[in-house]
Amino acid sequence: MIINCIITDDDPIVLSLLQDFALQTPFLNLIAAYSKAADALKALENGNVQLMFLDIHMPDINGMTLAKTLHAHYLQRAPRIIFVSGSKEFALESYKVDALDYLLKPVSYEDFFGAAYKAKLYFEGIEKPVKNEIQLSAHDFIILKVDHELIRVQLSNILYIEGDKDYAKVYINENNFIKALTTMKDIEKRLPNTSFMRVHRSFIVSLDKIVAIQNYNIRIGKISIPVTEQYKSSFKDVLEQWLK
Repeated sequence: MIINCIITDDDPIVLSLLQDFALQTPFLNLIAAYSKAADALKALENGNVQLMFLDIHMPDINGMTLAKTLHAHYLQRAPRIIFVSGSKEFALESYKVDALDYLLKPVSYEDFFGAAYKAKLYFEGIEKPVKNEIQLSAHDFIILKVDHELIRVQLSNILYIEGDKDYAKVYINENNFIKALTTMKDIEKRLPNTSFMRVHRSFIVSLDKIVAIQNYNIRIGKISIPVTEQYKSSFKDVLEQWLK
């Protein structure tokens, strides 16, 4: 499918780079690029923009403020958002507006393509008929307690989870995590065992995010996670299923 998108960034160099990236990506149709959030709003009025690459720090309207406005008032008509920022400070807040991804500058084409492809999978998924919508909605996300809020996180976005005493760091990419008030034991019970597995006292991994395994060391992106003796037997069973 082809996704109609726009780009908004007040840095002309970044804006030009993102435009080039979008034009290289065969399933993106770049409608326009803007240096001001206010100008981007005009493009949203006709309703044919599906995806927005949005800078956060802009002089006229803060990108997060714009995203919250769209999320609150446009609902289903609002475009899905991929944030682009030079700072991690808004990474957690991006989940409150249901952002698809959060790219850190400088952005490589590899990172851009990965985020765009995530959007492609999202739009293809919502176009497919859902036979059992109630069952799906009960199993495709997890609710995490963060500070004084409850935040919904899609299971498909989770790479791995790392224990930190009474907290769990839920990594949604290699650089960003959500620190939730929950123990590893509790979060393990709440995750589907067909998709997630405890491989270490301090680690739970998403099985479909594993890219390589060597000598019981799991690689997810650039991160290496050891499978400890306690969990080797269960992990070996999974490996045998994959090799059949």
